[in-house]
Amino acid sequence: MMTKDLTPFFEGRELYAYEYFGAHPVKKGVEFILYAPNAQKISVVGDFNEWDPETDPMKKDEFGVWKALVKNAKVGDAYKYRITQSTGAVKDKTDPYGFYSKLRPDHDSIVASLEYDGWTDQKWMKERTKGFNDPISIYEMNVGSWRSLNERVEDIEGLPEQNEEGPFVHYGDIVDELIAHCKKYHFSHVEVMPLSEFPFDGSWGYQVSGFYSTTSRFGTPLELKEFVNKLHGAGIGVIMDFVPVHFVKDDYALAYFDGTPLYEYSKHEDADSEWGTSNFDLWKESVRSFLMSAANYWLHEYHFDGLRMDAISNAIFWKGNKMRGENKGATDFMKRMNFMLDKEYKGKIMLIAEDSTDFPNVCKNTLDGGLGFDYKWDLGWMNDTLNYLKKDPIYRQWHHNNVTFSMAYFYSEHFILPLSHDEVVHGKGTIVNKMWGSYEDKFAQARGLYTYMFGHPGKKLNFMGNELGMFREWDEMKGCDWFLRQYPMHAAFEKFFEDLTGIYANNDAFYYGFDPTNFQWINADDAAHNTFSFMRKGSQKNFIFVINFSTNPYKMQFGVPCKGTYTEVLNSQWEKYGGTLPETPQVLKAIRLPLNNQPYRIQAEVPAFGALIFEVDLPAK
Repeated sequence: MMTKDLTPFFEGRELYAYEYFGAHPVKKGVEFILYAPNAQKISVVGDFNEWDPETDPMKKDEFGVWKALVKNAKVGDAYKYRITQSTGAVKDKTDPYGFYSKLRPDHDSIVASLEYDGWTDQKWMKERTKGFNDPISIYEMNVGSWRSLNERVEDIEGLPEQNEEGPFVHYGDIVDELIAHCKKYHFSHVEVMPLSEFPFDGSWGYQVSGFYSTTSRFGTPLELKEFVNKLHGAGIGVIMDFVPVHFVKDDYALAYFDGTPLYEYSKHEDADSEWGTSNFDLWKESVRSFLMSAANYWLHEYHFDGLRMDAISNAIFWKGNKMRGENKGATDFMKRMNFMLDKEYKGKIMLIAEDSTDFPNVCKNTLDGGLGFDYKWDLGWMNDTLNYLKKDPIYRQWHHNNVTFSMAYFYSEHFILPLSHDEVVHGKGTIVNKMWGSYEDKFAQARGLYTYMFGHPGKKLNFMGNELGMFREWDEMKGCDWFLRQYPMHAAFEKFFEDLTGIYANNDAFYYGFDPTNFQWINADDAAHNTFSFMRKGSQKNFIFVINFSTNPYKMQFGVPCKGTYTEVLNSQWEKYGGTLPETPQVLKAIRLPLNNQPYRIQAEVPAFGALIFEVDLPAK
């Protein structure tokens, strides 16, 4: 039988627990190894023994680890552990370290091999970075609902057939189209919603039953590796949503695994989450090793370039309640996990926190007392900006700081600006539909929002469908509304998104790291006109942004830092983007007359609900 020094596991510093625990094919069959210290009796049941609990009993060692070599078992066989728990109850449990499972509503574990000799991404893996000085633009997607099974992204003739109940698309069905789509809209990374196994489609993968099990909805472990490998070959990074805070209460999974709260807190007030799941007890060293190894599993075995950690707020504070104080066990776990993962991958992976709190130093190095994440979602920016744009423009002057406030704290963390799946579901309305006003006004303001988003410092994230200007909220059982491309306003919005993201991707003024000198307000205080103006400074060019969120057009003067010609490279109200103006770029000469604490000024025509970007080459030194 396989042997391993379990000291790191019991000390909460193991990254490769899955190489020992679980079901591992060997020459003489399959070795099953399980940690369940309080169980009275365990046997392996499965296809190989007609689910007979007497055929393949497991033996327990002094550490609470159970082992069995099953000679008749093979790759592809379904299995479970039949556990006589500490209470005397008998339960059939799936493998906590199982690599694959049956498709819901079944939930048996399946013996799987992780061997794959098809990796061709060695150059990518060697050269990838955390992207601090790169144009990171993330495409968040749900694999199963990016498109419907019998639909192609190019299909626009009428309403396409939708995927009401499955079967789901698999990775290979979409990867080539996905690559072309990401290239067109300059997405640097794909972020997939959780791909670890989960029982309920409507949880979108956030209520996990198998933390090492590739969900059977979208393909096999091999197919997922091919998916990632192809994206890497196209120069596109892949990030996975990872759920380290809670797990499903379903009786077949981790809940009271050996009859005791082996994975969850012992007190119900701590264990019961707001989502009807159980919170991991992140004070336990065996749980820490379980989760750290799970995080590493996706990075090591599937070559993911980073993990977006879900619901970190609910770990930082007890059940996400700041009034209950910091959960030191959880924050210590995150520090250790992030430190060890960063060390393991030599600073080449991205660790992203979804955290809505004001807890300090989330992105600070662990050696300096921080949590050690590389990025944090700026949910404050998202909420403030969208709340502003929902309001009638008449009232926006009293909420002007909703748009400007983000820059007051921006440099405290490494922020990603997210317009994610959470903003386009459950009656919230899609991004375009959140905007105030008529059909045309909504699109005009959405174009202004995106110009502001891509001009604002920080990396970007958009959920699939945002680039289409979708009006229908996301439904995990239906593909994106690709047919919208046949409608002029949506086609124009896509063209705008393509051009805007191209400007972002191809000019370092927009993606310099987190240098405060790279961004400067020109006029952040023009509440009376609902306008905002700022500049982004690059190595070769500066860019001036003017955004008007009012219903009135203006002829306005703005201060600029240097002499020269300022050429309009984007106007959100050009006809090709769905506006009313001919594409006649304004070319403005700066005059030496101070304004807005700048030595020069320009005067521009600013349309109602218009967003303008001006480019100027820097003068020779």
